[in-house]
Amino acid sequence: MLNIMQFRTGDNLSYLLYGKKEAMAIDGVAAQAILDFIDEEGLILSWIANTHGHFDHTGGNNALLKKAKAKLLTVYELMQKGEFELEGDKIQIFHTPGHTEDSICFYTGKYLVSGDTLFNGTVGNCFTGDLKAFYESIKKLMALPEDTVVYAGHDYVYDSWNFAKYLEPDNNSFDLYVKQRYSEEHVFSTIKDEYSMNPYFRFNDEKIIAIMDSKGLATDTEWHRWESLMSIT
Repeated sequence: MLNIMQFRTGDNLSYLLYGKKEAMAIDGVAAQAILDFIDEEGLILSWIANTHGHFDHTGGNNALLKKAKAKLLTVYELMQKGEFELEGDKIQIFHTPGHTEDSICFYTGKYLVSGDTLFNGTVGNCFTGDLKAFYESIKKLMALPEDTVVYAGHDYVYDSWNFAKYLEPDNNSFDLYVKQRYSEEHVFSTIKDEYSMNPYFRFNDEKIIAIMDSKGLATDTEWHRWESLMSIT
């Protein structure tokens, strides 16, 4: 079973997936902290990867490549492979267009490194403008086991909390998550958490549908509910 370590730079979150010796950096903008951890743990950084091509995720690649004999795996290489192995453990690569066309997520069977597709309590901006593709990407992640641990590309928890409370003030699930589980030192949620607190996982819930109905938004199909929810600001 692979291990995961999270590194914070402002609200950016970088990750290291590692086994007994080998490691893969994902969105390694916290390059020095990652290199220090690798040295401390006696690991070898073999691979560098990104969830998408935005510079706030790729900005540490050169620093990591300069200090480690690692190979940079492009998003498109990983997308074509569909999976990757690290010390014999399989990492599935999900193509999740929406935030960007090249967005991917990494799934180990326990951990989901979701980049800017899925945050803890919300989803990313749909910069592609392709809401249908984004809907299909989120549906793909919604199908993962409830105990999957979600590691996102940024810590936007408080902003997400404020929007969820604005939209659904009687739902206290987000309040409980923030009070009992959230820490700036280790930011994560589970798929189960997302179903209880994230409006963009709850677009089929009767309460969310009633809210959209009250705003005169289309709710007749699942796709229309998603499209309507994405229009609320």
